Amino acid sequence: MSNLLWKCLVVSPAVLGATLLVSATAMAAPNPTTQVSAAKQLGVSEVAQQPEILAQTTIDQVNRYSNEGNQGNSQSQVTSVSQFSDVQPTDWAFQALQSLVERYGCIAGYPNATYRGNRALTRYEFAAGLNACLDRVNELIATATADLVTKQDLATLQRLQEEFSAELATLRGRVDSLEARTAELEANQFSTTTKLVGEAIFAVTDVFGGTTGDNNNTVFQDRVRLDLQTSFTGRDVLHTRLAAGNATAFTQFDNAGGAINTAEGTQTFEVSSTGNNSVRIDRLTYEAPIGPAQVYLAASGGRHSHYTAVNNPYFFDNTDGGNGALSTFATESPIYRIGGGAGIALNVPLGKGQGILGNSSITAGYLASQANDPTLSSGLTNGDYAALGQLNFSVGDRIALAATYVHGYSASGALFDSGTDGNTGGFDVGTGQANFLGNAAGLAGGVATPASSNSYGVSAAFRPSDKLSISGFVSYHDVTGVGADDDYQAWSYGLGVALPDFGKKGNVLGIFAGAEPYSFNRPGFGGNNDIPYHVEGFYKYRVSDNISVTPGVIWLTSPGQNSDNDDAIIGTLRTTFTF
Repeated sequence: MSNLLWKCLVVSPAVLGATLLVSATAMAAPNPTTQVSAAKQLGVSEVAQQPEILAQTTIDQVNRYSNEGNQGNSQSQVTSVSQFSDVQPTDWAFQALQSLVERYGCIAGYPNATYRGNRALTRYEFAAGLNACLDRVNELIATATADLVTKQDLATLQRLQEEFSAELATLRGRVDSLEARTAELEANQFSTTTKLVGEAIFAVTDVFGGTTGDNNNTVFQDRVRLDLQTSFTGRDVLHTRLAAGNATAFTQFDNAGGAINTAEGTQTFEVSSTGNNSVRIDRLTYEAPIGPAQVYLAASGGRHSHYTAVNNPYFFDNTDGGNGALSTFATESPIYRIGGGAGIALNVPLGKGQGILGNSSITAGYLASQANDPTLSSGLTNGDYAALGQLNFSVGDRIALAATYVHGYSASGALFDSGTDGNTGGFDVGTGQANFLGNAAGLAGGVATPASSNSYGVSAAFRPSDKLSISGFVSYHDVTGVGADDDYQAWSYGLGVALPDFGKKGNVLGIFAGAEPYSFNRPGFGGNNDIPYHVEGFYKYRVSDNISVTPGVIWLTSPGQNSDNDDAIIGTLRTTFTF
């Protein structure tokens, strides 16, 4: 018994020194909330992984403090205070540190040869360090290599043990709880390579003006999308997106009460809606780099705007509906809504980023709307398709330009139909006179005929400052049908001005004006050659990082290319939840 007491007295100075050491070492501990886990680096949802990250970070800290003085590798163990790059002989604690390092060997420091002795620590961190010192005490007692000590030193050690006994007990319980929670998360986690990105849109909308206003009511519509984004290498992404919605576009009417065949004013959340909130896969695409090029593969729901630059910042939203402009027309040039579905695309950079046009690239893509249909008139090559080629130019970081060509074929349906909902024949944008493939007699009977199209477009975006963005496009479409009076040309153009961070960071004020796709002097269509102008204004107000509210107004003149029809005004209040 006396031998044990003698050993305790012998090592008391080391214990006291180790305690002081832990205090200084724990000061250097990084804030646990700033650690980045491997799961987060892989793109796992932060909401789903946060408890695991917190648990693992805390456990790592405890282990690090507990082993601070017992590191055997050459990087963490020091034998002289001069090995610390941030400790100088003029420091007020230099002599104390020198004694602890060279006499007791209690200080480990950090692998980069720093001590970091001027940072704050919590009582829990100090308690963990004290626990590490006790391990060092046991080692010194076993070897009995320490110098003689005084009773006062031993009393100081006893007081420290009593002072932090509650913290040590609490810490021990927390570690046990965190280990149990971590084990539960690891056993039930969904995936370490997949994150879930969700979007829910609630929209209250109505249309006003003449007969159109009288024949429509105020509606409350929704659309929900859940996108599973999987990465296998950290540079690729597989999109598996589920969608459901009940949104339906307004039907516009002429002064005689007849329905106008037009898609003017169609809003983004109304495109490809399932109509009754049934769930379906509306996008299955894979993007991956091959050398300097970026490859895009679409099995379902592919769109040209997924893989090519549309040069319409703050109006365009790559999820098509939640955070950009209200209408499909203001979101992107109609040329990108010709065809869609399944296919492949490639984006190849030009040059190596040097010079004024160093960020330029060339894009090519092919999408088929009926790629899954094995019948003779369908399939990947014999059905409806659209092939796109685009040259992209960047002048510094303020100007972006693009020249686009699209060759398309449609056996039946519309020119501007992305086909991403699996149903051809619907309009995404524009008037019926510019959209319908066939002659006037076919239009009256609701029958379209096959046609091919060659479309040409230019787009540009200019950002003179961080608070102002100007963008616009022009597109021309030459359509050749197989029957009589089926050939025609269509035009479209638009210009938008956006004020980002207007009133608050994250807000956007946008104004867009132009002409939705229209056709001049098309045989048999009654000679209605009025230009259907579209004017839109919206203000996206960011309530929080995950919620935005967007009120907006769309004003349509000469619906259906006929100035005799009353103008239509669509008012919308859109709320978007992202998670």
